[in-house]
Amino acid sequence: METMGNLRRTHYCGEVSMADVGTEMVCAGSIAKSRDKGGIIFADLRDSSGILQLVFDEDTPKDTFAKAESLHSEYVVICKGKLRERAAKTDKIKTGAVELYVSELRVLSGAETTPFEIRDEIHVKDELRLKYRYLDLRRPSMHEPLVIRSRICQVIRNYFCDNHFCEIETPMLMKSTPEGARDYLVPSRVNPGHFYALPQSPQLYKQLLMLSGFDRYFQIARCFRDEDLRADRQPEFTQVDEELSFVTADDIMTLNEGLIAKVWKEILDVEVQTPFRRMKWDDAMDTYGSDKPDTRFGMEMQNVTELFKNTAFVPFANVIAEGGTIRAINAKGLAELLTRKTIDKLVDVAKTYGAKGMAYTRITADAVSSSFEKNLTEEEKNALHTALNAEVGDVLLLVSDAKRVTACTALGQVRLEIGRRANLMDPKQFNFLWVTDFPLFEYSEEEGRWVAMHHPFTMPTADSLDKVETDQGSCYADAYDIVLNGVELGGGSIRVNDPVLQDRMFKALGFTEEKARASFGFLMDAYRYGAPPHGGMAYGLDRMVMLMLGRDSIRDVIAFPKVQNASELMSGAPDVVDEKQLRDLSIAYVPQEKN
Repeated sequence: METMGNLRRTHYCGEVSMADVGTEMVCAGSIAKSRDKGGIIFADLRDSSGILQLVFDEDTPKDTFAKAESLHSEYVVICKGKLRERAAKTDKIKTGAVELYVSELRVLSGAETTPFEIRDEIHVKDELRLKYRYLDLRRPSMHEPLVIRSRICQVIRNYFCDNHFCEIETPMLMKSTPEGARDYLVPSRVNPGHFYALPQSPQLYKQLLMLSGFDRYFQIARCFRDEDLRADRQPEFTQVDEELSFVTADDIMTLNEGLIAKVWKEILDVEVQTPFRRMKWDDAMDTYGSDKPDTRFGMEMQNVTELFKNTAFVPFANVIAEGGTIRAINAKGLAELLTRKTIDKLVDVAKTYGAKGMAYTRITADAVSSSFEKNLTEEEKNALHTALNAEVGDVLLLVSDAKRVTACTALGQVRLEIGRRANLMDPKQFNFLWVTDFPLFEYSEEEGRWVAMHHPFTMPTADSLDKVETDQGSCYADAYDIVLNGVELGGGSIRVNDPVLQDRMFKALGFTEEKARASFGFLMDAYRYGAPPHGGMAYGLDRMVMLMLGRDSIRDVIAFPKVQNASELMSGAPDVVDEKQLRDLSIAYVPQEKN
């Protein structure tokens, strides 16, 4: 292999154009492909900016032409030549109107045959792509998202800095806290038997920064949660974190609408209309069956419980007797798509989310088929059809349950599945909204107590303050989530800044005074020295990039992601360590018995 010698890159492959024709330049990168046409050789040179065609012919110096004959895919080269206009132009690449006529070529590194072709139109198992991630990232469709991700971070930084924010790094090794998902623990060598936790978020530190007088803080922070993976979750992820003093929830939402509008405009050239729609949590659940509703299509839910208050239909009557609810949607004009077989699959969706079943009525020009209407009176049936504006071609779907959240959630998931099957979600549409007024607490059957829906530092709404200890189920939070196309993009809240109220919150969550001080004593002490009213929020950067680029998984926008079991296939992490490392950390490994 050769060295670069006196050649130094002067131009990037994807940045040259017709304006540069006639310019002598030096380009460097990898050979995407090479084609020997007998007396003339074409090679596509790829670097981080794009692809440029190289040309060698009978007028090329013999030693350079000989090297060109040896080129194979993924060889690393640097070359010198003159840019010229292509005879046969193409619009498949950005530089399709020009080519580099090479006079000097140096082969800096050879390459073995890769496990898969380095091009976008391939069908390769994810496991193989992730094992050779460094090759996968050479493909333009995988390379581009990381470049755009970098640009997004730059726009975010500029916006915050222009709005008086200070970028501050918070610790990666911190104290483990008992609330929320599992922590990743880090043993301390110098304090045997003691552990740090990797941050699930910078929550406590950013609140302390407000108490430190910094007014406005932001950080693009690495965070860690030891939880099961999904398409939009990873054990380590990046959070766009912010906190502000002397603000209300309205102030924070308005500021962040400006951030979203700037990012979408500068990166996608999309005009985002502000202000965003706002919807209370109760309304979101009642209308869409989700606290992150996809509003790109209608098919809104209706509460039809009152229509059946005197019904003889036993399943509905029993639910009403338990204080439950009956919810319905009209899949308007979709009777042809929603066949009986398809409806059976939708029933399975409802059951997956806790429903005991789902009633349906399918109305076609030929007949009306229903799983339950034969048990209704004519008055009940007519009232239902009128309420849902039922017509020929419609499908009515009903879920009943003693628990409102179960009925709404199950039918909401059915709504989404219908939306997917009927292609009702426009992938080019960006529907933003704020969901506000979340429940402050939720009851954990597993723990047998009330837990914070967000975290213990969330401010109750004004009309919930007197119910914090006595009626947790009726308390609401001064909290807000930003939702895009049915995905939670970020969320936050106004924080408690009164030490007396914070103590009440801990008591409502079942904390003893000793437990509260052991976990959060440093924060409680800080509040004694004056705490400004403050609030903030955080975005999942990975999700943001995924949604902006229309990708199905955040793995497509992360350089080196983990797989389902939280391992990294390329490096083999996590892995065993030697006994000496364990002894230095005062750790003994006890194997778990397999079931």
